[in-house]
Amino acid sequence: MERSTIDLWVGLFMVAGLGALTILALKVGNMGSLGGGETYQLSAEFTNIGGLKPRAAVKSSGVVVGRVTAIAFDNEKFVARVTMNIDGHYKFPQDTSASILTAGLLGEQYVGFEGGAEDKMLAAGATVKLTQSAVVLEKLISQFMYSKAAEGSGSK
Repeated sequence: MERSTIDLWVGLFMVAGLGALTILALKVGNMGSLGGGETYQLSAEFTNIGGLKPRAAVKSSGVVVGRVTAIAFDNEKFVARVTMNIDGHYKFPQDTSASILTAGLLGEQYVGFEGGAEDKMLAAGATVKLTQSAVVLEKLISQFMYSKAAEGSGSK
């Protein structure tokens, strides 16, 4: 083969490799959704969101159904308002509950949806009323230690 043909093939291989690396980086960073698709927005209010961050997953039965788009503090109610984009393929009843869960013992936090039994579905822009805030590990440990200390002082 001629030198220019080899250079062309090497160039094409490099472009394909860089493209694959870009797609991989977007997927790993949860930034890319090549499928696009229609989404609708839901929100929920939590008293404690723990370490939840924008772009965190929204899961139902372990399946990613959306992403957290924004987190804001409500100065009137003193709660965190979490806004989520949900894939248009997934519909949830009005009595759906939202919880902030942790993947593993110390893993990343995500919003978990548990569907209810209502016939009417949540409309775009609706607020999920049933929420459960994040479990803060430090609070659990301090409650455990306090209860053990109370047991120890009561037995003397």
